[in-house]
Amino acid sequence: MVYPALYNGPVNYFARLVRERQIVLEQFDNYGKQTYRNRCRIMGPNGIVTLSIPVKKNHGIKTPLKEIRVDYDTPWQKIHWRSLVASYASSPFFQYMMDDLAGFYTNRLVFLIDLNQMLLEAALRLLGQDTGVERSDSFSEISHSTDPRYFLHPKKDLAIVDPEFLPVPYHQVFSDRFGFQANLSILDLLFNEGPSAPALLRRSLRT
Repeated sequence: MVYPALYNGPVNYFARLVRERQIVLEQFDNYGKQTYRNRCRIMGPNGIVTLSIPVKKNHGIKTPLKEIRVDYDTPWQKIHWRSLVASYASSPFFQYMMDDLAGFYTNRLVFLIDLNQMLLEAALRLLGQDTGVERSDSFSEISHSTDPRYFLHPKKDLAIVDPEFLPVPYHQVFSDRFGFQANLSILDLLFNEGPSAPALLRRSLRT
């Protein structure tokens, strides 16, 4: 199965990835704005926070994801890491996992897909998954609505485009203020549930 290369992708993304032995990341799709390719959603003390990675892109020109470069003109790494600390320092498993992730917010990778793949592999390790990850060698068209590249999008109604996903509530930091918020970044699930996360992911799909 071919999957989009996402930045700290959402729970419904990883609910599928934990069932795979081998993952192929699409790298030839045209980069589009406001997708999970350069953004993720976490739960902060004031509600849901969207963390976005700025990228360098030629406006008006279609560019494949594999050529998209990360823009370091703004200190987004520092902003993202401070947001993660502010949001999850009090969560049960943040202290155990922070060292596995902190380097991604100091090292400067040139291409967005490199960062996304390395974060994906780190998340899979934290989930205890021995899953192979490779990249596509050509673009294959999206031919049906069950293709993950179609429905994994923050602007689409989850209940409509991903009816197989059944959000399983779990304890979240700040849930006393905002209640349970479904389908946040995998980091939210990892920091809050730790070793229980894989089982919860497997319960999150009808199939």
